[in-house]
Amino acid sequence: MQDDRYDVIVVGAGFAGLACAHELATRGLRVCVIDRKQDLGERMHTTGILVQEACDAPLLAGLPPSLLRAVPHVRLYAPNLRSVRLGADGYRFYTTDTPALMRGMGEHVETCGVELRRGQAFRNATRTATGWHVDGVGHTRVLVGADGARSRVAQRLGLGQVTQFLHGVEYEFDGMALREPDALHCFISKRFAPGYLGWVAQTPTGVQAGLARRYRSGSKQAPDMAGFLAHVATMTGLDAARRPDSVRAGLIPCGGPVAPMQADGVALVGDAAGMVSPLTAGGIHSGLRHGAAIGRMLAARLSGRETSNAPLTPPVPGFAFKRLLRWTFDHAQWDLPIDLLLTAPPMRRMVEQLCFHQRGEQVPDPDAPD
Repeated sequence: MQDDRYDVIVVGAGFAGLACAHELATRGLRVCVIDRKQDLGERMHTTGILVQEACDAPLLAGLPPSLLRAVPHVRLYAPNLRSVRLGADGYRFYTTDTPALMRGMGEHVETCGVELRRGQAFRNATRTATGWHVDGVGHTRVLVGADGARSRVAQRLGLGQVTQFLHGVEYEFDGMALREPDALHCFISKRFAPGYLGWVAQTPTGVQAGLARRYRSGSKQAPDMAGFLAHVATMTGLDAARRPDSVRAGLIPCGGPVAPMQADGVALVGDAAGMVSPLTAGGIHSGLRHGAAIGRMLAARLSGRETSNAPLTPPVPGFAFKRLLRWTFDHAQWDLPIDLLLTAPPMRRMVEQLCFHQRGEQVPDPDAPD
């Protein structure tokens, strides 16, 4: 096994890990990224729905536009399937071919000088006088854990660990079209999605449909995708009997930032650091932003431009409001109030704030009666 010396070794080639490595490499640092997967596009655990801000990340610059599909509206459904259509001028969500996007990002960081070792799992790391020795990889001045919500780096090195999760499942249907393809369809239902929601969206290659529910340790109850797809078929135009072309599933962190997320010479980023919205479970933009911020701070320190030994602490959101809503959704979710209040202005404004960061305004609903 090759053994070498690096400025930074990043464990995990997801959004946060690659964003961190990209910032480091473009500033002249020697970086190695390891990932246990041979193919970065296999066994995905992310929905592949991007907020508009994520598309402005430097890591995504230059990727083929064909990987993204703009989705300008959100259609939110109450448990009784009444719905409201929301949008904001100039704001878009984007769906993507997630496996192709991950492969493209991996190739992009390699062109920037990152050494990307596919099929290389993290086993352990030992402290040295000048950094860390990572088993089977080499020596590094700094170790970055970007290896997901069940971070082995956090477990091995005594950092904070994610303890609250959602259990999610997502199906991909190649070549399928929705009745309303310009909307991200979101379904609230205590029956099918206690503690979270279901979603259906048009992608560049077909349709993705997902469902997530609160997770309790030891629970073996998986989201009921078959029942959910049959329940929403008339709203979306989906063929509920069709078998999916691909399936992904996993645990989604939803408890907010972990503590501690760093120690001397080691830091966590992205899902490993709990940098995921507790309410919406949106982690791609947070992961890209957090990974890039840590990368820039490490580059300044390792290059000698910033000599302080202060912790690597870019602004970390507290998610106070969303954590309160997460608690409420976990402990006091009732279908009837949502059925009654979904279209009321206060409810609409709250959803717009969460979806569009206060940019939302109600848009004409083509299906609403005159």
